[in-house]
Amino acid sequence: MVSVSEATSTIESHLFSPTTERVPVAQALNSILAEPVLADRDFPPFHRVAMDGIAIQVDQLSQGNNTFEIEDIAPAGAPQKALTHKTNCIEVMTGAPLPANTDTVIRYEDLEIKDKKAIVLISAVKGYQNVHPQGQDAQQNQVLLKEGTQISPSEIALMASVGMSQVLVQSSPKTAIISTGDELVDIDDTPLPHQIRRSNSYALQAGLMSMGCESQLFHLRDEKEVIKKEIANILEQHDLIILSGGVSKGKFDFIPEVLELLGVTKHFHKVKQKPGKPFWFGSVGNKTVFALPGNPVSTYMCFYRYIQPWLRKSWGLVNTIEYAILSTDSQLKGDLTYFLQVNIVNESGVQVAYPITGGGSGDFANLKEVNAFMELPEGKTEFKKGEAYPVYFFRSR
Repeated sequence: MVSVSEATSTIESHLFSPTTERVPVAQALNSILAEPVLADRDFPPFHRVAMDGIAIQVDQLSQGNNTFEIEDIAPAGAPQKALTHKTNCIEVMTGAPLPANTDTVIRYEDLEIKDKKAIVLISAVKGYQNVHPQGQDAQQNQVLLKEGTQISPSEIALMASVGMSQVLVQSSPKTAIISTGDELVDIDDTPLPHQIRRSNSYALQAGLMSMGCESQLFHLRDEKEVIKKEIANILEQHDLIILSGGVSKGKFDFIPEVLELLGVTKHFHKVKQKPGKPFWFGSVGNKTVFALPGNPVSTYMCFYRYIQPWLRKSWGLVNTIEYAILSTDSQLKGDLTYFLQVNIVNESGVQVAYPITGGGSGDFANLKEVNAFMELPEGKTEFKKGEAYPVYFFRSR
């Protein structure tokens, strides 16, 4: 049996080695950029009107002229207009190019307009007021996004703005999620009194999807030879295999034995932690296998504590550990690392963890009440209110 820190170190020494692939930008959400993104022109590409109003030459105001005849109108999306007479003005709309021969914009709110003339009602006006200057945000060929950036909706907007319909990203591992157990039926099936519906597979699939990683689901019955044959085929076709169930000491827990028969090297089996003690980890060639305990909370915790950080580190992302303080004293039994289910609330800039323990590792319904696991280290049994410990979030805040 290994400690949590030993398990973490071992897992991090067997990372996935991504390749690169070009994908449509609309499908790149949560992927990792494998190339820099450059500005294809200045941002904005012209002096852009930032407020609806009129464009004038600002020195006309200093010369005592506050009434301007409107000689034209410049809507957004039209080619740049030009002011013909310096004592006149052009009505301009937000997003339009600033007309040639003008250098400032006065808002409609600061004007009185009648008889096709605009009267300026304010005195504090300066050059390029209410104008978004050309190239202020970025200049042509400037790096907008660096290689290694994780793509969010804002990055997709930037790539679209420079005309990138395809983008080079790091590949995700081809992933198989395998559930085992004769007691499990699928979502659409009506379980018999002795059965339950599969949920772990869908939770794991959703967790991977949130990281931009697709996966394929499999279910295996508790028959050793069937399990061996099916896993052999799955290993051939996938880079990452995540199993749920069949790793403990039961008479039908065939997974550890089968994996070793198939040549998968066991790096550890059992971790000094609760929940998730029977956790098994191994690899063969460039393929990685996480075999998780079947209890739902154990599966869920192991994904966010081990698999998600493993995948992020494989992509070169930094895993930042957050901390929260306990809201109350907690007393636990056993010399192991305990992952406490907590609801974390930001209180005046401090993350405070409120324990909601539920009914144990089989009580997945309790997860709806919490948003993180707090890691309480081995070697202690009493944890005091106000003490800070690492937390692993699994819900958006």
